[in-house]
Amino acid sequence: MATNHLLEIKNHGQSIWMDNLSRDIIQSGELQNLVENQGISGITSNPAIFEKAITGNAIYDADIEAGIRAGLPTYKIYESLVFADIRNACDILRPVYDATNGLDGYVSIEVPPTIAHDTQATIAEARRYFQEIGRENVMIKIPGTEACLPAVEAVIAEGINVNITLLFAVQSYINAAWAYIRGLEKRVNEGKDISKIASVASFFLSRIDSNVDGKIDAKLQLGVDDINHEARLRAVRGKIAIANAKIAYQEYKNIIASDRWQALAAKGAKVQRLLWASTSTKDPSYSDVMYVNELIGADTVNTLPPATIKACADHCDVSDSLETGVAEASNLMESLKDSDININIDAVMSELLVEGIDKFVQPFQSLMNSLEGKVKLLSPV
Repeated sequence: MATNHLLEIKNHGQSIWMDNLSRDIIQSGELQNLVENQGISGITSNPAIFEKAITGNAIYDADIEAGIRAGLPTYKIYESLVFADIRNACDILRPVYDATNGLDGYVSIEVPPTIAHDTQATIAEARRYFQEIGRENVMIKIPGTEACLPAVEAVIAEGINVNITLLFAVQSYINAAWAYIRGLEKRVNEGKDISKIASVASFFLSRIDSNVDGKIDAKLQLGVDDINHEARLRAVRGKIAIANAKIAYQEYKNIIASDRWQALAAKGAKVQRLLWASTSTKDPSYSDVMYVNELIGADTVNTLPPATIKACADHCDVSDSLETGVAEASNLMESLKDSDININIDAVMSELLVEGIDKFVQPFQSLMNSLEGKVKLLSPV
């Protein structure tokens, strides 16, 4: 029988989660099979995933009609659909949660992306989602914006699991890690248990390369003065996201070596793992598993869309790759400042955060519109 490389990755201390959720995969038994036989130990979802799952899918119609009969507004109908899927997925993953003592077995759901710059609204929604879903292994996704980091701190202190999402810059990851630590410290000061709380920091990959590659290609199209200059530009293509992630992991190691973290660990705190997100390769000339092969290492998670899960099970090349080439990664990031490359990586990361929120707001609003249409269609005249 062929080797399933997803199961090999687990032996290197990395968990594989799936970046996809729909009622179809819950009801068909596909999710159960992925969890029991394919080594999938968690799920991430987002508004774009739910839009794809709900729009044009008759599987949700009976529940939409029930919501209409109950006189629920469209937004509440949306929540009833999504919360039901999240609860059912949490139940399927509960054995993983129990077997790993709360390390894995989580299902992530995002607070509305429209409140990404509102601290208090984010706290209120995270709290409400956690209570209404009512599952210990649900993880609330909060974007890593400046406004949301105090929200992360507040809800961690309340004992809510958090997935801090849309992290692009290494500094943004560091800020997210310390927000988690401050939340745990606050909880310790209140005399409360911290051993049952989990968090991941979702660090995005392919979007970085798509953005930087676009800038490189634009420079190449304008024409360069010599062959060395062209070679230097081409050497950057498809390399920045992985280099950036390797540097972030070194920062993770510095953080968990700190006295403040060690004090929390002694009280049973779980490390906040880096989670590699946006892992499907966008450029067809790159390997379809490049964002898996290059970033395998201890205390990390990689969340993969279904096509990447299949590709990786089939032909991932598994080794402890996350801590190889770290010096080269630093040199590569530094080289972006050179006059012949000249890419402002800080500006790229800021741009990607704005775009990232937009990429969740648009499908969220589109889903609300299509749900509104379905409500009208299914409503009794």
